[in-house]
Amino acid sequence: MSARVLAVVVVNYGAARLLESNLVSTASDVPEARIVVVDNLSTPTERETVSALCAARGWDLVPMATNAGFGGGVNAGAAHALDVLGATDLLLLNPDARIDGGSVAALLDATADGLTLASPRVVDADGRVWFAGMDVYLDDGAMGGPRRRREQPSARRLPWISGACMLIPRSVWELTGGFHEEYFLYWEDVDISVRAARAGARLVVVDDATAIHDEGSTHRGRGQRAEAKSELYYYYNVRNRLLFAALHLDDDDVAAWERSAPRNAWQVLLRGGRRQFLRPLPPLRAAWRGVRDGRRFLSRHRSTGAPV
Repeated sequence: MSARVLAVVVVNYGAARLLESNLVSTASDVPEARIVVVDNLSTPTERETVSALCAARGWDLVPMATNAGFGGGVNAGAAHALDVLGATDLLLLNPDARIDGGSVAALLDATADGLTLASPRVVDADGRVWFAGMDVYLDDGAMGGPRRRREQPSARRLPWISGACMLIPRSVWELTGGFHEEYFLYWEDVDISVRAARAGARLVVVDDATAIHDEGSTHRGRGQRAEAKSELYYYYNVRNRLLFAALHLDDDDVAAWERSAPRNAWQVLLRGGRRQFLRPLPPLRAAWRGVRDGRRFLSRHRSTGAPV
């Protein structure tokens, strides 16, 4: 059996300072890995900073002409890793996340069969669990973790693996065809997890592996409190729930998700705390636009009977 070649793929957008801490730490702890940084275009200064960092560290840079979003960036980085570097495995890692060598080894062990998509347990900087497995529930489109799974064992649900840190063997990547770029930001990991599982892959959270993730530090708005979210966060989380429904669900479930879209949008807004509603227009505007544009995906699906 030939040796496995791991490539760490990180999509950057205006987050060079995070690469200098998190990715430098990961690369130092996993020296055998190839490092691929995809730089979605933000500013000329950022591009220069990222280019200099990659050159100094010996990392491969994939400079994008525009901002291709998370899925588009991952696809470009994966193509470089697989076709140019000869990678057998892809470790997708957020700029605001890092993982140690022992945890990477545990992920590689868990995916040795070539048909497993794996994530570590993900914790925040204070050690609180941020991800330890997650499901999307078909009756209402809500998300739930291990606790809800225990409380509602018979509920219809689709498990998924977090894209904040995800190990994908080449064979699983080829089964799925990569990330769906229509999402642009958020829900891409839910989508690829579901497609991988339906194609015969296993989804595994490796308890012996841990990644540290500072959620939201790559896109938090200037001047916002730590718990607040950006308008992009609200818009794409609300919109992409309905895009996922159009792509994957039957008509009855699509109708249920559409009916619950305003309630779901409110729940997404509450993730940013109530203090943000002292200036309510930006978050409410983002959520309203997300519902509107998500419903357009559903309308297009109904009119054509084909995936959006």
